[in-house]
Amino acid sequence: MESFTLTHPAATPLAGAGRQAIVGVVASGNLEVLAERTAQPDLCVVEISTAADGFGEIWRAVILDFVERAAPGGVRFSINDGGARPDTVLLRLMQAARALQDATN
Repeated sequence: MESFTLTHPAATPLAGAGRQAIVGVVASGNLEVLAERTAQPDLCVVEISTAADGFGEIWRAVILDFVERAAPGGVRFSINDGGARPDTVLLRLMQAARALQDATN
């Protein structure tokens, strides 16, 4: 089991009014992502807990790609990974960001 945190500057705060969202399920090669508006407006913080050791560079590349695409400033993402592929990680992060944008909670 490996856990680490990545922090990236974000160009803008994530739009929308949602305070938190959860997407995905930790089961059979998937992951869950909890998104919360608890970070500074110009930062995106991603906490990762993964069952797969030694993939830090891949995680960094996927998270950087996500931050560049979504500009999720002000959001902290907590990822519980069960061995998801990088494309699934990016998909779930985009879904979580969209859920925050669309939510009214």
